Amino acid sequence: MLILLRGWLVAFALTQALEMPIYWRISRSWRVAFFASAITHPIVWFVFPSLAAWIPWSAVVLLAEGFAVVVEAWWLKSNGVERALFWSLVTNAFSATCGLLLRELTGLV
Repeated sequence: MLILLRGWLVAFALTQALEMPIYWRISRSWRVAFFASAITHPIVWFVFPSLAAWIPWSAVVLLAEGFAVVVEAWWLKSNGVERALFWSLVTNAFSATCGLLLRELTGLV
């Protein structure tokens, strides 16, 4: 369990490092920028992987990222960000690509 939490903490820190600057730039709020990913990341990390017992991993990743995009767009929109769906999609695509590349190259996250 401790290893799982450590892995999540590393992934969460990386996600925040990648996503917060983008979300801050469009919202001008560190609160909005932080909570955009903080709302979705634990669910993506701890809940969605359990679906891999029934569906392919690639489908799990697509569902998890789709969930993150929609929920983060809702959060951004509810905090006055224009083009929230666009920014959520761009930010999550960037973050997911970096995370998957890092995992492939180093085995981390």
